Amino acid sequence: MAPKKSQAALAAQRAVKVRRRLLNAAQKTPETLLIQYDTSYEGFDEEKIEDMRDQYGVNAITRAKKETVFKKLFDAFVNPFTVVLFVLALVSLVTDFILPQEGKDLTAVAIVMTMVTVSGVLRFVQEYRSGKAAERLTEMVETTVAVQRTYTDEEDEDNQESRRGEIPLDELVVGDVIYLAAGDMIPADVRVLQAKDMFVSQSSLTGESEPVEKFSAPIKGKSRQPLELNNLAFMGSNVISGSAAALVLAVGDDTSFGQIARQLQEKRPETSFEKGIRSVSWILIRFMMFMAPVVLFVNGFTKGDWTAALLFGLSIAVGLTPEMLPMLVSANLAKGAVSMSRKQVIVKDLNSIQNFGAMDILCTDKTGTITQDKVILEYHLNIDGEEDERVLRYAFLNSYHQTGLKNLMDIAIIQIAEESGGAAPWKTYQKVDEIPFDFNRRRMSVVVSSAAGKTQLITKGAIEEMLAVSSYAEIGGEVVPLTGEIRSKILGDCRDFNGDGLRVLGLAKKNDPSFAGTFSVNDECDMVLIGYLAFLDPPKESAEDAISALHDFGVGVKVLTGDNDAVTRCVCKQVGIQTERILLGADVEEMDGEQLKTAVEDVTVFAKLSPQQKARIVTALRENGHTVGFMGDGINDAAAMRAADVGMSVDTAVDIAKESADIILMEKDLMVLEQGVVEGRKIYANIIKYIKMTASSNFGNMLSVLAASAFLPFLPMLPIQILVLNLIYDISCITIPWDNVDMDYLKKPRAWDASSITKFMLWIGPISSIFDITTYALLFWAVGPAVFGGAYASLDGEARVLFAALFHGGWFVESLWSQTLVIHMIRSPKLPFIQSRASWQVTGLTTLGIAAGTAIPFIPFLGGALGMHRLPVQFFYYLVLTVLCYMIFTTLVKKMFVRRYGELL
Repeated sequence: MAPKKSQAALAAQRAVKVRRRLLNAAQKTPETLLIQYDTSYEGFDEEKIEDMRDQYGVNAITRAKKETVFKKLFDAFVNPFTVVLFVLALVSLVTDFILPQEGKDLTAVAIVMTMVTVSGVLRFVQEYRSGKAAERLTEMVETTVAVQRTYTDEEDEDNQESRRGEIPLDELVVGDVIYLAAGDMIPADVRVLQAKDMFVSQSSLTGESEPVEKFSAPIKGKSRQPLELNNLAFMGSNVISGSAAALVLAVGDDTSFGQIARQLQEKRPETSFEKGIRSVSWILIRFMMFMAPVVLFVNGFTKGDWTAALLFGLSIAVGLTPEMLPMLVSANLAKGAVSMSRKQVIVKDLNSIQNFGAMDILCTDKTGTITQDKVILEYHLNIDGEEDERVLRYAFLNSYHQTGLKNLMDIAIIQIAEESGGAAPWKTYQKVDEIPFDFNRRRMSVVVSSAAGKTQLITKGAIEEMLAVSSYAEIGGEVVPLTGEIRSKILGDCRDFNGDGLRVLGLAKKNDPSFAGTFSVNDECDMVLIGYLAFLDPPKESAEDAISALHDFGVGVKVLTGDNDAVTRCVCKQVGIQTERILLGADVEEMDGEQLKTAVEDVTVFAKLSPQQKARIVTALRENGHTVGFMGDGINDAAAMRAADVGMSVDTAVDIAKESADIILMEKDLMVLEQGVVEGRKIYANIIKYIKMTASSNFGNMLSVLAASAFLPFLPMLPIQILVLNLIYDISCITIPWDNVDMDYLKKPRAWDASSITKFMLWIGPISSIFDITTYALLFWAVGPAVFGGAYASLDGEARVLFAALFHGGWFVESLWSQTLVIHMIRSPKLPFIQSRASWQVTGLTTLGIAAGTAIPFIPFLGGALGMHRLPVQFFYYLVLTVLCYMIFTTLVKKMFVRRYGELL
C-alpha cells in the first residue's frame, strides 16, 4: 500500500498541474480554448457552472482550520524549556512545601511559575497573531466581477438568455468569460481573449515596477514561467488602463495568489534562535538527569539519610539549571527592541532580533527595498549623447502643459526642471492645444507658444513610435535627414540604455504646425528628433553603504526580484553587488532541490522570480546551514519572509508584507540594517555569556559537591543554601543584557551550537572544583579546628553542628566570590579589566552581590536561619589568595580553550 501523501505534497502536485494548464492555455488561440473548456462568449448555464465548480473548486482562498484556544495554550506552555521550569517548580514544591513539617513556603514555586507564565503567554500571543497575514490577504479580494452567463427563464425552460452582470467573486468558476476594465482587480488567473490597450500592474506579484501590456495572441515557443507571459493575468493584480475579455483558468487556492496565502497559513519553519534555545534546554535536562541521581545515591550511601539525600539531590537539580535564563532572554530581546525602536524600527517578534544578529545571508527584493520605488530622470541627452538643457526644456513643456493625469515620468521631468532653476522662465510659454496619450500611438503631444509668438509641437513617447513620426534628427546643432544609419545609431543607443536598466523615451519637435484649433494626430509627422529621456528607479541613498557595512559584518547580500535581469543588473552594479552571473526564474523552475542548493551558494542575483521561487531559494539557503533574512515590500515577498529566519519589510511596503514581517524599517535609511545586526549579535553574546558562565559554574559547583559528599561527614551545603547562592548569583546576572561586547566579536555571525556549551562546561567548570576542594581542606582541617579548638571528629554534638555551619558559611562565601568574579574572567576572550571591561551595571551589581552574600554569615538572624556561622578574619586572607589564583588559572585555561576551539563564547 502506497504511503499517504502529505497535504503539502498534494498542494505542490496540484500547483504543477495548474502551471501546466496556464502554460498550455497561453499557447492556444482564444477560439481553441473556448472549445477546450466547452464555453463561449455567451457564458455557462447554471448546470455547467456547478459541474466546473465540482471539477476545479471554488474561487475562495481556503483558510487554515483555526486551532482552539486550549490547543494554542497547550502548545505555548509545553516545550523542552518550559519542561525544565516545570521541573524546577515541582522541586521547589517538594522541598519547600510538601516535605517540611513547619515553615512551609511557596515563594520559590511562585517565582518559577511566574517565569513559566511569562514565557507561555508571550508565545501564545505570538502564535495567536500568526494567522493575521493570511486573513489580510483574503480580505483584499472581497469584490465582484463582470461575467457573461446564460440564464434560463423560470417559467419557460427552453427560453435562455445570455447577459453580462456583476457576481460575487467566490461564484466565479473555471471556464467563465469575464470582462475587465481600468480600475478592476483581476479576480482569478485568466487567459486574455480580447484586449484593447490593456495595461496591468502586477508589481506586487512579480516586482516589475512598470505596468505590463496584455495581448490576446497565443505565445509562440515554449515558456516555463506563467508570470512572464503577456496573455495571462493573475489574481491580485490591477488593471491600470484599457479593457479586456478573459477566460478563467484557475480559481481560489489554485491561483498564484492563493498559493501565497496557503504558504502564509502554514506553520513557520523553526528559526535558528528557536533551535538554539531548544538544544540548550535539552543539554540542561540531560545534565540534570545525570547529576541529580548520582548526588542522591552518593549521599544516600555515605550518610545513610535518604530523605536528606533526596532533598539535596533535588537542590542539585535546581543548581544545574540557569533559572534566570527565560528572564535574561526576555530582557535581552526587550532591550534590543527598545534600542531599535529609537532608530524607527518596529520589532514585531522579539526572537527575530537575535536571528537578525545570527544572519549570515540577507536576501532582498529590489523594487522598493534597495530602490526608492519611484522614477527619476537619469539623463536628458541630445542625439549626440550629451546632456542638453534644450532637451530638458522641451520635455518640461510637454509634461507641464498636458492636462491628463501626469504619470511618474512626467513628475520626474518636472522635478528635475524645478531643481535646475529653469522651470520658472519656461512656464511663461502658453499652451495652445494638446493631443492626448493613447496606447495605440504610445506618445502624447502639446502645442505651445512662446512670448515671441513662435508655435511649436512637442511630442514624447516610445522610441520606436517617435522614429516612425520623425523625418529629421538634430545632430551637432544641425537638422539633418533621418537616414537609416542615424536610425540604427539611435536604436543602438537605446538598446545600450535598456541594457543598463533604463527606460528610454524619445523627444521630437515641429515648428509652426497647423493653425490653432485644427491640431490632430495627423500633425505628428515630419518631426525633428532632438533627444532622449532616460528614466530609472534609483537605489536608496543609503543602499550601497548599508550593503558594504553588512559585508564588513560577514553578511552576504543576495537580490531576489521578479523584475527583469537588465534593470536588476543595473541597480545591483550601483550598490556594489556582483552581477557576473544572474539566475532567472525559468532556470530555477527546472532545478531540483539539490541542484538549487548548489546554485544558491554561487549566485548573488536572481531575477524574474515567482513568489514560490523566492521562498524556494530562501529555504535552500537555510537547508545549506545559513541563517537567512529576507527583506521585501510586496505580496510576492510574503512567502519568502515566512520561510526566512527573520522577515523584514520597509516603510513603503504593502500591508500584507508588513503583516508577514518580523521587523519593519520605518525610515528609508537602510543603515539601520547594520545597527540591527550589531544589536542582534550583542543579544546573542550576552545570552550565551550567561548560559556558558552559569552552566559551567554550576557544573563546577556540583562536581565539588559530589567530591565533598563522598568524604565529608556532613552535607557540604544545605539545600536552602544552594538556592540562596543561586538566587544571589542570578540577581548579579540581571544586568548582563546591558554588558559591553567586544567589537571583534560582533564582526562575525554566530550560530547556536549546543555542543560548545558542553565543551565550555567541561573545560571551565572543573577549575572551580579544584579551588573549592582546597577551600574544603582549609575549612575542615585548618579554619574549623582553629575556631573550635579541635578536629571535627573530636567535637561533641552541638559543636559539630556549629563546625558544619562554619564550613557551610565559608564555602558559601567562597563559591559566591568565585562564581561571581568569574563573570569578568569568561565574558570575553581578552584580558579582563585591562583589554575588556564589563559595563558599569554588571560591575556594580556583581560587587553588591558579593557584598550581600559575604554579609549573610555575620547577620545573626539571617545566617542562623540559613545554617551558617560567622567567619574568622583569617579566613578572608586565604579567600583572597584562593580567588586570585582561581582568576589567573581561569584566564590561562580560557586562552587554551580559544586556541583549541577558535572562540570562547
